[in-house]
Amino acid sequence: MSPRRGFRTLGSVFSRRTLVWVAVIVVVLVVVDVVLVALALARTAPSSNGSPGPVPTFSSSPRSPGTRTAEPSGTATADPAGMVAPGRRLLSAVDGQEAWRASSGVCDGTDGVLEHTVDGGTTWTPVGLGAGAGAVLALRAGTDSISVVIGTGDDCEPTVRTSVDDGQSWNDGAAGAAGAGVGPDGLILSTGAVDSPCTDPIEAYEGEFTTAVVCADAVQWRSGDGEWVGVPLAGVRSLADDGDSYLVASVDADACAGVEIRSLPAVGVMTATKSTVVGCASEADPDGALAVARAGNAVWLWSGSDALVSTDDGVTW
Repeated sequence: MSPRRGFRTLGSVFSRRTLVWVAVIVVVLVVVDVVLVALALARTAPSSNGSPGPVPTFSSSPRSPGTRTAEPSGTATADPAGMVAPGRRLLSAVDGQEAWRASSGVCDGTDGVLEHTVDGGTTWTPVGLGAGAGAVLALRAGTDSISVVIGTGDDCEPTVRTSVDDGQSWNDGAAGAAGAGVGPDGLILSTGAVDSPCTDPIEAYEGEFTTAVVCADAVQWRSGDGEWVGVPLAGVRSLADDGDSYLVASVDADACAGVEIRSLPAVGVMTATKSTVVGCASEADPDGALAVARAGNAVWLWSGSDALVSTDDGVTW
């Protein structure tokens, strides 16, 4: 055997083995590449574990720093039921359709609430009392103006305010413009504060010549600045001027399950002066505070959550 032939055979054998290994390596690399591609596709495929969740949404709009939601500006809205603050009730009628009423509130506590109606008491519109409002101690309305006595400050100092634009603005009022009221120190009259003839007066009225105070089961009356005269009247709760007489609202009458309306003379009153029955507001609520007012033939009665109107002097309701 020739040495050159031997070397050629060994080279040929080596070349074939090399080609085999190269082929194997190529196949392995191809397989690895296929596997890597498959894994990559699997990572980017949609998940089969459930439906995709919704994209979050937000219902509120972005707010700039330091801005606040606007509060109501105090514009009055009609309120069929009315707004009732603690304390006494005050009522003043203009005619059969228009009237003003107030829940007095409490001195150095809850402010009073003033309301106005022009539809016979079906709806009531709250009316602002101006800056520094307090308790409403007296109320009197007319065709051209409305006046109130407001108790302001820690000592509930009475101040008369009058409005000629239905409560849109208020000015200082004249003494006595709002009638008489009940304050923490007694009665509030046009001449100033005076002692009450009873320990817990319910309501006060001041006319041109006479003054009347509703007390527990009695009406106290006087002419000018004379002596008080007490007229016993069971269940009396409110009183309204009726010229030479008073219209009185009382409860617990045997013949009336609601609020009984009586007439009491306002001139020459004595302890033995008698009242006479005018009518019965049977639908009125006799419990709690109530108020009666008169304008011409129209008589108003605020009792419970209702305001009733009689157009025949209080006979029928």
